[in-house]
Order: sequence, then C-alpha cells, then structure tokens
Amino acid sequence: MAQLRQDVEAAEAGLDGEALERLDRHLARHVDEGRLPGWLVAVARGGRVAHLTTYGLRDVAAGLPVEADTLWRIYSMTKPVTAVAVLLLAQEGRLSLDDPVDRHLPAFARPRVYEGGSGAGLRTRPAAGPILIRHLLTHTAGLTFGYYHRHPVDALYREAGLEYSVPAGKDLAETVELYARMPLQFDPGTQWNYSVASNVLGRVIEVVSGQPLDAFFAERVLGPLGMTDTGFHLAPGQTGRLAELYGETDEGGIEPVPGLPVRARPRFLSGSGGLVSSAHDFHRFMELLRRGGELDGVRLLAPETLAPMTRNQLPGGATLRSFGAPVHREPSMDGLGFGFNVSVVTDPAHTLAPSHLGTYGWTGVATTAFWIDPAHDLTVQFMTQVRPKKLKVFPELRRLVHAAVRD
Repeated sequence: MAQLRQDVEAAEAGLDGEALERLDRHLARHVDEGRLPGWLVAVARGGRVAHLTTYGLRDVAAGLPVEADTLWRIYSMTKPVTAVAVLLLAQEGRLSLDDPVDRHLPAFARPRVYEGGSGAGLRTRPAAGPILIRHLLTHTAGLTFGYYHRHPVDALYREAGLEYSVPAGKDLAETVELYARMPLQFDPGTQWNYSVASNVLGRVIEVVSGQPLDAFFAERVLGPLGMTDTGFHLAPGQTGRLAELYGETDEGGIEPVPGLPVRARPRFLSGSGGLVSSAHDFHRFMELLRRGGELDGVRLLAPETLAPMTRNQLPGGATLRSFGAPVHREPSMDGLGFGFNVSVVTDPAHTLAPSHLGTYGWTGVATTAFWIDPAHDLTVQFMTQVRPKKLKVFPELRRLVHAAVRD
C-alpha cells in the first residue's frame, strides 16, 4: 500500500499558500454544515504534490476520518482508464479507432435510429452508418442512459431494465447485448450524448484481448503504473479503508446509500464506472496523462497515441453545448469540447468556472473530480463520496484552485 504525500511547499511550486488555505476553509464548511462527510484534495505541479489536505470522515457512523490512503468509488473517473486501455489495443494494431463496433461485437451490426413516436408507436430507420470505436470514446454513438427521462429511447432502456445501465444479475457481455437491441437516438457521429458507451468499450476490450476486463486492466494498465489500490473490488485488507457512500437528502444533508458492490468481485465489470481507487493511485494515472503516456520509465502509450485523447474530437471544434443532445444544452457545457472520455476546455471565456485553454479531465457521480492543466503543468484531484441532488462543489473548487496559480 502506497500513500500520497506532499512533496514540496506551495510557494516552491508557484502556488499561493493563502489561496489554498481559502480553498480548504471553503471545502471544510461543506463538512461542518453537513453537506459532505469528508474529503481529500490534492494539487500538484510538475508532478510534485504541493498541497494535500484531508478533512472530515470517511465513515460518519463509525467516526473514521478521511486519510491519505482512503479508498473511493470513483465511478465515471473509470472512463478515462477505459480509454487508455482501448488506446493500448489500438497501438498494438489489435483494433482501430475507425473499426465498426460490429467487427468485434456482431450484435451491433445494422443499427437502427429513432425516427419518431413513443412506446408501442415508436418508429425507427436504418442508421446512416455504423457505430465506430471512436464514436464510443467520444460519446457520439447515439447510445444513452435510461435515467435521463428526456427522450423516447431513454424509456426503452428503462423498460429493458437499463435505467441504471445494468439489469440485476447480468454480466458485461449480457448487458452489452441488451444495449445493442436498443435503437440509437441519432446517427453515429452527429451529436454528443453521455451514455453507456464505455461499458460497450469494456466488452470490446474483453473480446479483442481475450481477457476479462478486470484482468486486462490489472495486467496492462494498473499493474505497470503501480496502481495497487485500484480495481473493481477490494482485496483482503483494504475493506477498512473504503469510504462509505452517501446521498444528498432533499433538505441538503446526507444519508448513507447503497454503493457499487465492491467487497467481492462483481458479476458486472463496468468500464463506465466500476473502479475503486486511492489518491496515490489516481495521482499516478494523472501523471501518465500529463507525461504523455510514460511514468517512471514505463512507456504505456506513445505520445502520438495518447494525444488525441486530450484534444477536442467534436467535429468543427464544436462544444458540448452546441453539439450535445437536448439534455446537455445547458450553460455548464459552454466552452468545453470532448476528447476520449474527458472534457477539454476550448474557450475559457465561456466556461462556467475559471479555466485555462486545453485543460482536460472528468468527474464521478459521487462528487469526485480530476483535471490536468497542461499550460500550467497542474494536476488536481478531489475525492469525496456523495451522490448529489443540488450540491455544487466543482465550480468553486475550480475557481479557488485557479486563484492559487501564481506563474
């Protein structure tokens, strides 16, 4: 077990220590006022951790504090790890990003697209083209989530037991077969819609590699990077370090809620949101990205293989708001493009919170977040465990970190 540690003082890294203290005080108020159980925040420049703070509890009922080695369900921060795994296979020539998905998963052959109507009267037509691997990486495949409740195809997902991505008792292969039976919301490559696409990628990885997703991750990504605290389930001896999961109540407090079943190997291995990780391990993953595919002498990806992941891949430089399906056309999507399972700042003047051009990262549903700012050689991660309703942590987190950068 390795633990994240602070390497240098803030001033030595070109950060304003007083501004970072303001960040800590702001985040502490969320705990003191009952909106978060506890948290960890880490800020690094040039790979050296210059600010590391923990506050509050990882388990409120047991009175256990957040510590540097606490384990967190990172949910959708799994998606960039899945993207790296896909790029590994592409680098080895075992798949191409321009492969039709049905080359590896035949159930996706001849996709159909929503044309009109709803329920029993829903009409479809043949898709204008196939779903490509790159469409899955960029969430432009036409897939969706059942919990959106915004489109007739969302309702079909719910009817199939897919409101929360996976029906009870199904494994990854069985679930992805169900996805393939659903009509697409739009022709592949014509809109952006955050979706179950990374679970499909997980199944592609299994088929192409001939390994279960957890085995491929461990052997090809997590092991080489020294991410020994990251996986789809807890190893013996890790259970006591896991942070409990909470949900925001209607009154703005928190209460325990069921989380991913991570105390034993899950039947469903989710490339979309299945990993548990630590601050140490996720720092190492961010370092892989920041350093262009290499870490501590281990070259996982060539720079030219990794580079497209962290650049806007939406056509014509579109933003998530302009290219997104209607459910995503909101101010928080302004100024952001999308790479391979990460958002990318394309216009800092229009982002909801202060940002720098080219900054990329992603979040998890339990209010975890990371981002990498190449222009300032800055990496940031924030860990807590609350599924929010109205809670908004990230805009102020970004604003306060932004204010601390001095050069």
